[in-house]
Amino acid sequence: MSNVVDSSGWLEYFAGSRAAAFFAPAIEDIARLIVPSITILEVFKRVLVTRGEADALIAAAQMQQGKVVDLDQFLAMEAAGLGVELKLPLADSVVLATARRHGATLWTQDTDFENIPGVRFVAKK
Repeated sequence: MSNVVDSSGWLEYFAGSRAAAFFAPAIEDIARLIVPSITILEVFKRVLVTRGEADALIAAAQMQQGKVVDLDQFLAMEAAGLGVELKLPLADSVVLATARRHGATLWTQDTDFENIPGVRFVAKK
């Protein structure tokens, strides 16, 4: 089974936090890693603001080792439907739609995803 890690998971991993160990198996299994392009946007922006361009470019390059999935019109409509059905913010609905399209497990600590089938959730400490 493939894996999708949401932005919060990537940020924990790059920060080396205690939660990084939860996300490491999914992130480090490059052969099964699916990366929604919107997570690159979110992570790049956050790292750019907090740690600078050099670190942001390194983070984006590591993320791109997985299979990057761009947001096309069909995925956008799937995401919109999930957003309405599950009351998810835009980026979260795109991440979940991407995971579902690829039959992937979604790894997260975002409470918006708690109790959704196909999601591996760990509470943020």
